[in-house]
Amino acid sequence: MRFYASLIPFLTLVTSFTAVGQSTQKTWWKESVFYEIYMPSYADSNGDGYGDFKGMEAKLDHLQKLGVKGIWLTPFLLSPKVDNGYDVASYYDIDPVYGNTDDFKNYVAEAHKRGIKVIMDMVLNHTSTESKWFKEASKGKDNPYRDYYIWRDKPNNWESFFGGPAWQKDPLSGQYYYHKFDVKMADLNWSNPQVVKEVQEALRYWLNLGVDGFRLDVINFLTTESILTDNPVKEGKQEHQYDIDQAGVKDAIQKIRAVVDEYKDRFIVGEIGSDKIDILKQYQSPGLLDVVFNFNFGSIPSFSTKRIYDELQSMENNMPGYPTLFFGSHDMPRIMDRLAGNDPEKALALAALMLTAKGIPFIYYGEEIGMRNTIAKTPEEMRDIQGKTFYKLAIDAGKNPAAALVEGNDHNRDKSRSPMQWDSSPFAGFSTRQSWIPVNSDFDSVNVERLQQAPYSILNGYKQLIALRNSEKALQYGRYKNLQLSNDLLSFERIYKKEKITVVINFGKGMRKIQPGKKLRILYGTDVLVENGVAIYK
Repeated sequence: MRFYASLIPFLTLVTSFTAVGQSTQKTWWKESVFYEIYMPSYADSNGDGYGDFKGMEAKLDHLQKLGVKGIWLTPFLLSPKVDNGYDVASYYDIDPVYGNTDDFKNYVAEAHKRGIKVIMDMVLNHTSTESKWFKEASKGKDNPYRDYYIWRDKPNNWESFFGGPAWQKDPLSGQYYYHKFDVKMADLNWSNPQVVKEVQEALRYWLNLGVDGFRLDVINFLTTESILTDNPVKEGKQEHQYDIDQAGVKDAIQKIRAVVDEYKDRFIVGEIGSDKIDILKQYQSPGLLDVVFNFNFGSIPSFSTKRIYDELQSMENNMPGYPTLFFGSHDMPRIMDRLAGNDPEKALALAALMLTAKGIPFIYYGEEIGMRNTIAKTPEEMRDIQGKTFYKLAIDAGKNPAAALVEGNDHNRDKSRSPMQWDSSPFAGFSTRQSWIPVNSDFDSVNVERLQQAPYSILNGYKQLIALRNSEKALQYGRYKNLQLSNDLLSFERIYKKEKITVVINFGKGMRKIQPGKKLRILYGTDVLVENGVAIYK
């Protein structure tokens, strides 16, 4: 029998744990393992090649058996899908490809019946240029919607996140509008009180329909001041000094928070575009965001036990309240390729860490079965605007198509967006038609149906670890003690009232023996750990 960590509760009395820095009234999200669903790729009910609410509703039992208590849905609002829904055309209308309002309400109701909360992605930094607001704004300088966006007669040097300038000239007025991301995604003007009011009403609409909170996309990018100062450029690279973290951002988030607090037990997690812990912690506080994603931990480019340990220490020493714990998302390569070297044992060892460390775990769909990256073989296979943009920039710079494809794939976020592999049928159980994005070639061997029948599969390992976290308050609320690293053996204790659980994971080479003691009970694993945290019963 193979396992990936040993967790040993001490039976002796220890110091009681007292939560600090966060309200103790909103505790459901501290007790929850979240699961991110990338909407187009999860479950297709009607054979059009796109995931939808009816398809996802049919898969809720999988999530209940997995043990997750919270679902994060990526954008499903009406969109031309230049950036797969992150270019919102309406804050009130569900994109028909995903279903309708009744489908959404049924999905939320069925999730709630299973004890699962649902939060939705909200993109408040920008809208699609296909939105009613922008179409009206483009009619002329005197249009009531003109000031919903940011217009200038002369642009500054700010760059788009996707590459190239962040300003686009409007042929009708001759002015330029600001777009931090794609040219078809115009930034909202958060210094306009009417924009704030519109967003607040949209949030209330979805809260009234039953959502349990929001994931706020690139929330520190909000443009709240009319700053036109050029960003400094050092060694040919622009530093984002004036176009991110503007002075009015926190005030804007407080206005968002105030609306959410009108409802009981709601939750906000924010995506903060920064790798500076001093910046991240400013947004995670009462009155702002419950938690923020820390990409210093979650998006390390390659495996390093020392880097993981250092980031755990950094979060413990610097972040107020609870950190977030994740190794994958729709914006980064899958952990099986990026961190685990296509080794399911190592992938589950990483899961053991994520599910036992202090913080709120976020599992990305497919991680529980060890899904791998998908790579575009041609430019036409790319669906991601970021990959397409960098491919075009490489071609424009004179690179040949093969080199440009490499450049595009380096930035292509499609890697982790292939259809969820439910069974071994063609197109990973999505449909008999071509899905919206190429499928992985390993769906026959790596899928839910097959792995749930294997007692010691990565899927069943996830189930056991999540069940353990759900049942042990020390793993939900416990403080750290003895967080340490020794020769790739990562260990720590979680202490809550009279409970103490010790976690030991071997990420190194060779067998390691630990001494749990006679009065201690092993909850998961054994006292023998070998490479990548695998424990073998004797």
